[in-house]
Amino acid sequence: MQNSNETATAPRFVLIGGFLGAGKSTTVARLAEHYTACGQRVGIVTNDQAPGLVDSHALRQQGFDVGEVAGACFCCSFHELTDVLRDLSQRQLPEVILAEPVGSCTDLVATVMRPLVAMYERPLRVAPYGVLIKPSHAQRILGLSSQRGFSPKADYIFRKQAEEADFLVINRIDVLAEEAADELERALRNEFPGRPVLRMSARTGTGFSAYLEYLEQEGSFATQVIDVDYDVYAEGEAELGWLNAQLVVRSPSLVELDGLLMELITDIQSRIVQQDGEIAHLKILGMADGNYAVVNSVTRYHPPEVSLASHAMVRQANVVINARVGTDPVKLERLVREAVAELSDRRGMLSSLDTLQSFRPGRPVPVHRIS
Repeated sequence: MQNSNETATAPRFVLIGGFLGAGKSTTVARLAEHYTACGQRVGIVTNDQAPGLVDSHALRQQGFDVGEVAGACFCCSFHELTDVLRDLSQRQLPEVILAEPVGSCTDLVATVMRPLVAMYERPLRVAPYGVLIKPSHAQRILGLSSQRGFSPKADYIFRKQAEEADFLVINRIDVLAEEAADELERALRNEFPGRPVLRMSARTGTGFSAYLEYLEQEGSFATQVIDVDYDVYAEGEAELGWLNAQLVVRSPSLVELDGLLMELITDIQSRIVQQDGEIAHLKILGMADGNYAVVNSVTRYHPPEVSLASHAMVRQANVVINARVGTDPVKLERLVREAVAELSDRRGMLSSLDTLQSFRPGRPVPVHRIS
């Protein structure tokens, strides 16, 4: 049994939930910067269905201690998760652990949080479980937008994520008009009664202090165990095509890294839209000579943006592409290959694909489920 002294000195475990494209990675980075500035040691655990995650690379480039659970979600790779936590602790025991699960996963309270508290070798102080909300996604699901979105089976995952949260955070508030934000908050409160709803922009910092206040509460949290139909859950995940790729591009002359990545992501997005695919999240990272840049797209209805600018001129760069799209993964792979080839031809560059994986996520099979 954990005694009170052990619990008082235990690392704070913060799970940042939310659907693909909700801004979890930006939130993790801002939290890590905050806690580090406060003099606290921070460990980060990222998660993906396959290795080669943009988020892991980007966070390491920012100097953070990052462990990655790749190949399945936290719940299906529970022992890998505890191994990563153990490794972080052996290097230097973190005072705060930030964990970012796969954005298409739910039922995390019963399959991740409760098993960690019950079985992990070290006591953890579990922070309130906040789920980030992507406005454009939520507006379509809650009937506030006429734009087409994902299927009801994929939307089921979003609803279950919100249902198990201790509180909800409308993220990307900087892209919403105040009236639209008010309307979305009312809809969330009606749909998920009893859940506090915050507003935040992890990118600009608006509302971040209120988010921190919720996370720093002490008490018993992450207790909302939900009923989940794993058949619907699995079918919803399987509607997404998943792609991770790593390549090297070489140019005979100096090129602007940020512009190069924007050209590539814009072409990929255009091809996805032409094939009537629904973008959950599309991220591209470029690294060269100690510089790095990230561009991303979270919807087919708006142009991509630079989320981390490098302002670097380079001749060679390592590029990582992560795509989560409502389309067939074979089609997704083909269009990414075509976009890379055409970019190379236009720019007179050489490009070599080191790794590329495209697939549909398999059925979630949690190692533990404590209900």
